[in-house]
Amino acid sequence: MPLGPRPVLRAAAGARLLIIGQAPGTKVHASGIPWDDPSGDRLRDWLDTDKETFYNRNKIAIIPTGFCYPGRLPKGGDRPPRPECAPAWHPALLDLLPDIELTVLAGAYAQKQYLGPARGGNLTETVRAWRDHAPAFMPLPHPSWRTVGWQKRNPWFDHDVLPELRRRVRELL
Repeated sequence: MPLGPRPVLRAAAGARLLIIGQAPGTKVHASGIPWDDPSGDRLRDWLDTDKETFYNRNKIAIIPTGFCYPGRLPKGGDRPPRPECAPAWHPALLDLLPDIELTVLAGAYAQKQYLGPARGGNLTETVRAWRDHAPAFMPLPHPSWRTVGWQKRNPWFDHDVLPELRRRVRELL
C-alpha cells in the first residue's frame, strides 16, 4: 500500500443501512472520513441525506470493499480494492451489524463481492435489474465524476432507481 495502512470505515450495531463502496481515495485516506470527497457529495444527494445523518454510525454503517488506499494505476485512476480485504474482514464486521435491512452496493467491486453470479453482465445491467436484488441490496454505480455522463445516458436511473432508494432510506432512518 503506497500510503500505508489506514482502514477507513464507520459502523455501530444499531445501523439499519449499510453502504459498501470500493476503497478510499487519497483525500479520504488523508482525512480518515469515508466518502469525504465529491463522490460522497453525490452519494448523499442520491440518498437524500445530510452529512449529520450520513455520518451517524448508529444509523448508517459504511464499509468499503478495500479498507485502505490501493494506489494509482500507471495510466491514471486508482487501483482496484485489494482482493483479500473483503473476504478477510466483512464476515466478522457483518456479524456485528445485526439490524442491517438494506445494503447499498456502490460500484462494480461491491456488486461483484456481494451479488456474485447474480449480477448482470456489466454495471448498467446490474443497476437496471435492481428489483432482482431487493429488498436486501440496492446496486448503484460508483458516484464518481465519471457517473455524471452515465446518468445522462441512463435517465431511468433518476426516474426509477433514485426515488426507490430515497424511499427506502427515509423508511430506515
